[in-house]
Amino acid sequence: MILILLILVTVIITAIVVISIAWTSVSNTNNLPPGSFGWPFIGESLALLRAGWDGVPERFVQERIEKHGSPLAFKTSLLGDRMVVMCGGAGNKFLFANENKLVAVWWPSPVRKLFGKCLITIRGDEAKWMRKMLLSYLSPDAFATHYAATMDSVTRHHIQLHWRGNDELNVYQTVKRYAFELACSLFLSLEDPNQLAKLAYLFSIFLKGIIELPIDIPGTRFYKAMKAATAIRTQLMTLIKQRREALEKGTAASSSSQDLLSHLLTSSDENGKYLTEFEIANNILLLLFAGHDTSTSTITLIMKRLAEHPDVYNKVLKEQLEISKAKEAGELLKWDDIQKMRYTWNVVSEVMRLNPPIIGAFREALVDFEYAGYTIPKGWKLYWHAVSTHKDEANFREVEKFDPSRFEGAGVTTPYTYVPFGGGSRMCIGKEFARLNILVFLHNVVTNFKWDLLVPDEKIEYDPIGTPAKGLPIRLHPHQV
Repeated sequence: MILILLILVTVIITAIVVISIAWTSVSNTNNLPPGSFGWPFIGESLALLRAGWDGVPERFVQERIEKHGSPLAFKTSLLGDRMVVMCGGAGNKFLFANENKLVAVWWPSPVRKLFGKCLITIRGDEAKWMRKMLLSYLSPDAFATHYAATMDSVTRHHIQLHWRGNDELNVYQTVKRYAFELACSLFLSLEDPNQLAKLAYLFSIFLKGIIELPIDIPGTRFYKAMKAATAIRTQLMTLIKQRREALEKGTAASSSSQDLLSHLLTSSDENGKYLTEFEIANNILLLLFAGHDTSTSTITLIMKRLAEHPDVYNKVLKEQLEISKAKEAGELLKWDDIQKMRYTWNVVSEVMRLNPPIIGAFREALVDFEYAGYTIPKGWKLYWHAVSTHKDEANFREVEKFDPSRFEGAGVTTPYTYVPFGGGSRMCIGKEFARLNILVFLHNVVTNFKWDLLVPDEKIEYDPIGTPAKGLPIRLHPHQV
């Protein structure tokens, strides 16, 4: 036993020495931006995570710009990889404009392991084909013809079932349930309460492991997330096999014949190649995550701001009531109605400026290149940070002030300074889905209720998505009919 312990200690010490030597050699690379790699393996990951937990994710970037005196770029190590943080609109512009030329999409090990082979983890022609195929389902044209009325119907049912008759409720938990059930309905035609509850529980565990150190040992959040991802895929694979059989036999229900699952099973590239069932499961896992977690966060934070700013709430209510008055009793929303929600979308845009749904994303250098006088080596990772750009005084006046008027008229005129959905060829394909989802929900909740916050000045934590610490408990006040 003692001999085994000595061997283990020797192995650990050797590993630490090797990593330290590698770290030292990396730090000696010439002409890199200034910065620090922090501890071996851990790097500065804890500082990044802690800033999010404290509710100030921009602090990580702002402190290092000030410390290293480099407003355009600095080096660091995050989640096990050395990388350069590209700061501000200039950094965003460089990365978005050079996609598949100097840089390509990349995600840290936890993301790659959890999501597997899917749209966000592949590159090149395969990624272009997959993006094109998914966009044919998630495009504005598709929403204009199919989904506005469906979303409105689902939302009305949710409001009637879970909001009416309640004096108080927890916004985040209630909206999360709604957004997940909506995504499952539209993507999978899945409405079984038991299956929905099981998937929702697994996704809550999955979410916590996405931005974590990839320590895959029992007890860690990453380990639990990997287990949850496996269980989600198992459930999805069962649904995929059942749907394939139904399509082959011609017994698929009419609703499911137009959902995302059937679309992926029946679509091929120009050479007749189809996605494998495992690839379909991975992409549905991705879209279920993106289709409900980010929307839930944004809707919750919008409701927080509307409660804090009654004047803004009244303007939103006025706009939504004008839309309602122009419709027949019981008539569902149409795509044209969504286009009339201009002020409401300005409010949404300002909330996403202050609290973007995703605080940043990653790229990888395909070749050595020069940026801002520095040399970025091939293979290095790059990080752009939406929230620090959105809270840069050089881009927005009174950055902490909630002011939807910023987006009136021409709106934000400086390119690449407002990037809640990313930019360039890798801009989030779910942008229109999120826009429609958020506006339809706000129309229904605002025309039915006003509300008070039960926890004023509730802290917003990022873990990894921005969420009020207690879930935004509110007291509801139904409008008098």
